Amino acid sequence: MEDASVFTSNRADERSAERSLPTTLDAIRAPVSEELDAFRPYFREAMRADHFLLDKITQYVLKQKGKRVRPLLVLLSAKVCGEVTEMSYRAAALVELLHTATLVHDDVVDDADTRRGMFSINALWKNKIAVLMGDFLLSRGLLLSLDHQDYTVLHALSDAVRRMSEGELLQIEKARFLDIDEETYFRIISDKTASLISACTAAGALSATDDDDMVDRMRTYGEKLGLAFQIRDDLFDFGAVDAGKPVGIDMQEKKMTLPLIHALQQAAKSDKKRVMKRVRTDEKSAADMKAIAEFAREHGGIAYAQDRMHAFAEEAYELAGSFPESPARDALMGLTAYTIQRTR
Repeated sequence: MEDASVFTSNRADERSAERSLPTTLDAIRAPVSEELDAFRPYFREAMRADHFLLDKITQYVLKQKGKRVRPLLVLLSAKVCGEVTEMSYRAAALVELLHTATLVHDDVVDDADTRRGMFSINALWKNKIAVLMGDFLLSRGLLLSLDHQDYTVLHALSDAVRRMSEGELLQIEKARFLDIDEETYFRIISDKTASLISACTAAGALSATDDDDMVDRMRTYGEKLGLAFQIRDDLFDFGAVDAGKPVGIDMQEKKMTLPLIHALQQAAKSDKKRVMKRVRTDEKSAADMKAIAEFAREHGGIAYAQDRMHAFAEEAYELAGSFPESPARDALMGLTAYTIQRTR
């Protein structure tokens, strides 16, 4: 397994290089453990509904055990830039409400029956109620910010939702024609994934400081972290790391990701034609997916994607390290290592 030293080579400050950074989620949570405890009832209250059916569904959603990484990012970013405030808790709640709303809507779009090991909302209450539930969660988040005039945080998160929608639509468009290049791939993952993570870190900073430079650095940190995070996810699909889950999901959906895009750029025309015939197949067999994964490995796509992932994580590490030393800052630095080590 990789360790945090991957980010600390050739560094002038040797003491910083030798310092042990937290690289497990429990250790990363430690600097804001009390704030996370306070956030849980705050989030429950933010989801509360007077309507019987809505309340029943929100209670079901709260039982789903997610990692709550996004609220963690908000609170850590706030603590790095100043102090966790009531605005920080509202920002964390807004982030989680928006994220949960998008997951509920995604399950409808994907016709998914499960979410985090439990039945999805649409599987239990059908699509119409699931869509309305997602809308309700979105409205709760928006009103939470508007009622307290948290306009800067609301703007950051609203822009992220816009980017997520545009990224998803662009990916769907490109999946139809399979003509995605590397530039378009990075545009898609920047919008689909990195935008929300960047909004989390920016929102945390905005809730704790008026320093524009701090906010910009924290926003960029989140963007780089999000890019590294998504490339790690894409590597799972090729079996590059043991994710403890089936590989080839993106391949089945004809999603062109970095390992395959780069490999196709390097391959001879005949090899490219051969593998693209498999990629275009609607129902791919295990042999098809294995052949595509082997093609990506043999033509340098896996190694190239790993190199790009490490480069983005290194940039995120440097940005986090530019803030004043504190346990919260070390947690953000360690989170870069966790991001590219994780197995799910």
